[in-house]
Amino acid sequence: MTHRFDPTSLREYDIRGIVGQTLGEADAYAIGRGFATRVRRAGGTRVAVGRDGRLSSEALEAQLLRGLTEGGVDVVRIGLGPTPMLYYAEATLEVDGGIQITGSHNPGNYNGFKMVLQHKPFFGEDIQWIGRAAAEGDWEEGSGTITDADIMDLYVERLIAGYSGGDFKIGWDCGNGAAGPVIEKLVKLIPGEHHLLFPEVDGNFPNHHPDPTEEKNLADLKALVAEKGLDFGLAFDGDGDRLGAVDGKGRVVWGDQLLAVLAEPVLREEPGATIIADVKASQALYDRIAELGGTPLMWKTGHSLIKTKMKETNAPLAGEMSGHIFFAHDYYGFDDAQYAAVRLIRAVRLLGGSLTALKDAMPAMVNTPEMRFQVDESRKFAVIDEVLDRLEADGADVNRTDGARVNTADGWWLLRASNTQDVLVARAEAKDQAGLDRLMAQIDAQLAASGLERGPQAGH
Repeated sequence: MTHRFDPTSLREYDIRGIVGQTLGEADAYAIGRGFATRVRRAGGTRVAVGRDGRLSSEALEAQLLRGLTEGGVDVVRIGLGPTPMLYYAEATLEVDGGIQITGSHNPGNYNGFKMVLQHKPFFGEDIQWIGRAAAEGDWEEGSGTITDADIMDLYVERLIAGYSGGDFKIGWDCGNGAAGPVIEKLVKLIPGEHHLLFPEVDGNFPNHHPDPTEEKNLADLKALVAEKGLDFGLAFDGDGDRLGAVDGKGRVVWGDQLLAVLAEPVLREEPGATIIADVKASQALYDRIAELGGTPLMWKTGHSLIKTKMKETNAPLAGEMSGHIFFAHDYYGFDDAQYAAVRLIRAVRLLGGSLTALKDAMPAMVNTPEMRFQVDESRKFAVIDEVLDRLEADGADVNRTDGARVNTADGWWLLRASNTQDVLVARAEAKDQAGLDRLMAQIDAQLAASGLERGPQAGH
């Protein structure tokens, strides 16, 4: 038996697509067979499986389980919960790998699969292997068993183990995503006053799109913070691996700013440690890490790439602009928005008790949000190569870690190819608006030189 995937579904970090169009139940079965084969060839026998709250997740789960068991591995089914709960299961149960069925922060008609094998992210070439194995029918045979494990309470207990946060008034926007039930349990165990928005899991996402990196999705949380006079608000994406935040004045505290706050207590305990952030993060963050005595490291965007680099450099903390925050300090090194939220509450208490004051103290930078431009899949990496060649010929100050990050007297700008979509991603940051305009003109000039224009931006 063989199977062919829609090539667009085999992404860099996961397998993801539009249900009924580029991803379906036959794919779920083939992923199960392929992953079971990899687990067995690595000497393993058991896999943990979790799912998010999307309407298609249960049907995909049923076929994934059939594929895994017919591939000869035993399955520990942990049920509905955020992706980090699956990572926690994989880190603490006697299993050899894990799969979470999730569409992450994508719209409700998407779904997908995030995988971990022997405590390491399963990505890139591993995912291409799943495609090749299916096409060739290169699958192990067997008959595994399925058992259920209810680990949510254990996970919540681990989130607050040794809790030393403060007594704050906090708003929590679960966005009808898979984090809701965990947050409901968590807030009962944390001192302070807690107000929850949309904790009911609903794959239709009736209130707003579950992606806290887009400011429009934080409108309800800002309103709640203002109405109740809360100290700050926290928001979670569809599968609970991205954290968003607003301060007491309703201002967004972006991913790199959260990392700057979280880094300070960590560096007090681990002086000189390496703290990793992705190429989209503000220069202010890298400067702040250095100021606190840490070693800032700029790395490629992508949760699998960051996790791999953390292990390499023994970094206790890492983060991305997109709100993925990774703690290896007192934790397991994976991205967990629920755990990051708990650590943020602790950091705010240690640093004076006000997220608003911490935000006030941050250097004022003028920057763009993440801008996305549609580009043909076959052109996206080529355009970046062309840009890099031109910049080199001009003698520009370029960091090539992930695309082109160009430093000028005004600030910096970035142009990189997305690993997960047919878009180029741009960002710029300057000290003032005039400087930002000059940086944007440079981005426009580079796009134009490669036959593109900064037309209507692509959505997520």
